[in-house]
Amino acid sequence: MKFPSKHVLNAMALAAAVLTAGVAGTPALAAPAATERAQQWSAMGGTVGMRWNRDLAGDLGLKIGGATGARAQLGFYEHEVFELRQSGSLDFTVRNGNLHRFTGGQLQAQGGYVIEAPGGRLDLSDFRLVPRRGTALLDLVGADGKAWFYVDRLMYELTDRNQRLAVRTMDLRIAPELAQRLGQPEVANWVIADMEFMADVVRQGALDAPRGSTKWHGLPVPGVAGATYQADLFMQNFSMQYSRCDTCTGAGGNGRVVFTPSSTLRNNVNNGSLQATVAGDPLGTSSALYTADIPWYQKFSGNFAPYGNDQHPYLIWNLYRLNADGSIDQIGRSGVKHAFLTINTACLDDPGDSHILGRGCSDVYGVGNNDSTSALGPRSEIIASTNQWGRCGSIYDTNCDGISNGVPADNFANRLIVRESQFSGAAHTGATYLFESWYLARQDVNIYNSMATVRATFSRPNTTWVVGGNDQYKLGPAIDRWVNPSAPGANARNVAVATPEGNVKVAVKTTDLGGGRWRYDYAVMNLDFSRARTEGAEPNLRVTSNLGFDNFSVPIGTATVSDFVFGDGDLDASNDWVVSVRDGRLYWTSAVRNNALNWGTMFRFSFIANAAPAQNAVTMHIAADNTREVVTAPGVLAPAGAALKAAAAR
Repeated sequence: MKFPSKHVLNAMALAAAVLTAGVAGTPALAAPAATERAQQWSAMGGTVGMRWNRDLAGDLGLKIGGATGARAQLGFYEHEVFELRQSGSLDFTVRNGNLHRFTGGQLQAQGGYVIEAPGGRLDLSDFRLVPRRGTALLDLVGADGKAWFYVDRLMYELTDRNQRLAVRTMDLRIAPELAQRLGQPEVANWVIADMEFMADVVRQGALDAPRGSTKWHGLPVPGVAGATYQADLFMQNFSMQYSRCDTCTGAGGNGRVVFTPSSTLRNNVNNGSLQATVAGDPLGTSSALYTADIPWYQKFSGNFAPYGNDQHPYLIWNLYRLNADGSIDQIGRSGVKHAFLTINTACLDDPGDSHILGRGCSDVYGVGNNDSTSALGPRSEIIASTNQWGRCGSIYDTNCDGISNGVPADNFANRLIVRESQFSGAAHTGATYLFESWYLARQDVNIYNSMATVRATFSRPNTTWVVGGNDQYKLGPAIDRWVNPSAPGANARNVAVATPEGNVKVAVKTTDLGGGRWRYDYAVMNLDFSRARTEGAEPNLRVTSNLGFDNFSVPIGTATVSDFVFGDGDLDASNDWVVSVRDGRLYWTSAVRNNALNWGTMFRFSFIANAAPAQNAVTMHIAADNTREVVTAPGVLAPAGAALKAAAAR
């Protein structure tokens, strides 16, 4: 039997392993079908890598010593790399190409760490990875024989003609026993490191032959006249965790806090009939009757079909504050996570390739990997509406030679960073919070089901910020939870505008203050719009400009306006947009070019007027040189009625 050079070993059902309320449970194992074939596999030797979140460890009172016995050179994702002993093997069963469960054995590092901790040191010299029987978990066992940490969220594949088991990433979590010892039970199951290992396969069973032809977006469906496969990727669920803080002091402080998600996706399940991909959600069923495969190739891995490049999805995340007065602010936003591998769990049609997501297949990126500097880049390099990456001149390929130049280590670069004072303290009494996470896939027919929000709460019982909630999950953007577009309520609107260059949403709430005075709170969410300027073509594409909007305009007629508020998510007043009134319109205009309203970003605009709301249009000026073009959002509320026509930004 002939096998491909890379064949994925799927993890077990991810839905059972997803964190809820920040606590990891032991994954349940699905009962195998009677027709499934079980084979015993074993892997041994090779290398194991560890990248500690030393910032978080320090917050918890853990002082991690140097990596004794590690290689001098760090791995590509900044792991400290140790050799694995040739004695012992990791044993597991495979059923129909899926890793079913670990059955025994172990892998042991040649080297490790000593950690100074409250209550005595933790000796991780020559640490071992030992399966927790009947699960997909590995306990990390130290020299004292105790498992103070454990591993889950393994992402792996077979490489080199199925002769090597490559675990590309896995989360190392704090065991509940260690959390109790630290006097911080709330940090049980938190991710504190990202790990990887590469081991030689010493025993294997047969793998199924690959599926055959790939079902790329736009290809015809055999036997169905006029039907084509369409891409539609869903955000299945996600949760958030604290990662680190710079000079945190507590509620209302000025520390810079980093939060990181664990996000699970699923490809559309449809194959000729409409079925729910995410059950119980209004956006959970795709309109695409036939599901396309989605390419998932790691950056710098080569050029592949269907786009002749290393196409892969991207992931971003945001934080919003819903203020007690009814307004909304986006107070945190991440860079872009570059996806690199899919484990194709619970597939309905498995393509048999760890770089192609098949129908109904799920995948997950854990906290540890989403906090990797080498996997994160700026949003400005991505044309979101087309999901094209400008590799040339990017932070990874500054000289455009097609070879990754790496990036300097920086634990705050391209993370979601928010000041303590933006989500805590007396100034925000009565506020509620939403995290938002979004996968971007090329040619996705519905971006709204690729994003979702969860409720968040924040507390600081000890030396770390604890994210509570992580519940009330709902597909769609946060702006739709502020103003429901299908049921906006009195004196509110939520308008979606689709253009060839991307999508934008404008929502408004108006509040009667009495005495003829009204407060207008606008939120403009640039989903994926940009006026992109490029050079060259894929795979050697360069993005020279990728801006969204630099002006927001509201018709006010003869109304008197005051109490202006602009919110761009930071606390830097020097880059705030400047307000002006002329010709019966109120304008906010960007004073600096680098603070445009770009994709994935929401700005807030508020004011008080002595006129009641009426239906009219607002405009956003496109941030491009030598253009007066605007994008118009009709049917919004403004102090001036529809008789006053929208004007171009000046």
